[in-house]
Amino acid sequence: MRVAIAGAHGQVARRLGRLLARRGDTVLGLVRNPDHAADLEADGVTPVVLDLESASVDEVADAVRGSDAVVFAAGAGPGSGEARKHTVDHGAAVLLADAAERAGVRPYLLVSSMGVEQARQGTPQGMDPVFAVYLQAKLRAEDVILPRPGLDTVIVRPGRLTDDPGTGRVTLAHGVEYGEVPRDDVAAVLLALLDAGTTDAVVELVSGETPIADAVAALP
Repeated sequence: MRVAIAGAHGQVARRLGRLLARRGDTVLGLVRNPDHAADLEADGVTPVVLDLESASVDEVADAVRGSDAVVFAAGAGPGSGEARKHTVDHGAAVLLADAAERAGVRPYLLVSSMGVEQARQGTPQGMDPVFAVYLQAKLRAEDVILPRPGLDTVIVRPGRLTDDPGTGRVTLAHGVEYGEVPRDDVAAVLLALLDAGTTDAVVELVSGETPIADAVAALP
């Protein structure tokens, strides 16, 4: 399998990249910072330096062409302002979708966030305004990307991410109660979804009791 990961230096993305590379898959890691290239190479990932906040659709399409799937795991990150929530969490996700369509890559795996549905009702009372913009940007990206007939999209909304060791057991469904999930398990779920060829699904992901393979197989 040949997989292109946007935001490849992120914590979940690096875990996914290592899982793929260790079993012999080809992994392209899209990053904007050339200083991150060495880390990706050490993981067995081929770095592609490309800034998704300024690149053209054709540039990104050229980078992902020939891939079997693309994964959007980028994010503006903590400490970034409202503007970058729009340019990364929404804009870059849509750019990757445009590029995947142009390159003829149908499987698109979008890492979103639990809580985005709150954004449909505006900003909940007491919520940090920057986090509210983050959720709004993620939701806008979901709403633009999921219905595209040229893509086979799966949206994964993890709960609060932790660095606890993965358990290999999760709850993976639509409309589950908010909770936590180790980054290890998020990466393992993404890998299982890629292998299963799951399409047209929107699921929340938290820790649970179901083995990951069974949780993915149970998706409609």
